[in-house]
Amino acid sequence: MQRSFLGAPQLGTLASGPLDAITDVAGVSLGHVTLSDGAVQTGVTVLLPATGDLFLNKLPAGLAVINGFGKSAGLMQVQELGQIESPLALVSTFAVGTASTALIRDAIAHQPELARSLPTLNPLVFECNDGWLNDAQALALQESHVLQALQTAREAGAGACFAQGAVGAGRGMSCHGLKGGIGTASRQFEWQGRRHTLGALVLANQGRPEALTLAGCRIGPVLQQRIADAEAPGPERGSIIIVLATDAPLDARQLQRVARRSAAGLARTGSDYGHGSGDVALAFSTAYRLPQHADQAMPCVTLLHESALDLFFQAAAEATEQAIVHALWAAVPLTGRDGHHRHALTSVAPELLTQAPWALLHPKD
Repeated sequence: MQRSFLGAPQLGTLASGPLDAITDVAGVSLGHVTLSDGAVQTGVTVLLPATGDLFLNKLPAGLAVINGFGKSAGLMQVQELGQIESPLALVSTFAVGTASTALIRDAIAHQPELARSLPTLNPLVFECNDGWLNDAQALALQESHVLQALQTAREAGAGACFAQGAVGAGRGMSCHGLKGGIGTASRQFEWQGRRHTLGALVLANQGRPEALTLAGCRIGPVLQQRIADAEAPGPERGSIIIVLATDAPLDARQLQRVARRSAAGLARTGSDYGHGSGDVALAFSTAYRLPQHADQAMPCVTLLHESALDLFFQAAAEATEQAIVHALWAAVPLTGRDGHHRHALTSVAPELLTQAPWALLHPKD
């Protein structure tokens, strides 16, 4: 089996981009701020989907709510208009309001006429609950942290590498009873002689321990035997945020269809989108911009044919699955609130770094 740059199995059949990250899509950048101090284990991740002023020049986007047990902000307007006009902030559940305010403050600094001669901003904030490892009641994340992560994304610039695992918003997240967090991947392919890229970013906080599946092999039961404090089998209560970016000219309806296919990649890792799991996917295109002002002409865009979408559906599933695996692979063991601990996949089963995953279940005689 081929290995990705993190040493994880390379999944699927499509090629990855140079970074195997969402920043393989031109114009995309990302920044983290991580808070790690005893019971406070949280943070923020901010994704800049494009360069320039997003409020004045929006991007087409499509939303898929796989399971709506969540408290994110801004999704209703995206679903209605098929546009995004702000950076995307990923945070813990109780920090949604803080992140929204920070994004609004930043937008006002760039557009002082917001909510005056200009419309208001639709800040996009996505959340997962990190309250098992993090003291969520401490409300530790401040507006300054969100603005710092946003500035980090701007300074990093498009196409930069970034950390994965227990960083930023992923600091306190769990995945299949192990340490989860931030993961990313990308896939590239050709359609009628043109090369396209689709990248995925996940905030992985989902899944039952016994259901974890890697490269089609259910390894959850084996891992449970190795973890002394493994959780007893029960319902899925976690969440995942999936962000997909592409450089292909797709409209909001097509992007919604692509976002929906990320659920296939999520299912391949063993999630069944349980009652208490908030699973949300957003897909956007950087191929063209949509003007804010009515006196500016809407772009005349030649969209890809519907028959091209099969490749995007495959890429969405593969990149999502790979990003989740990367989140698990990059994570480190962590002890947080009240001594709660999460093991890392690679520390519980280090042989996964060198062996095909099915070797765990079918050892040599």
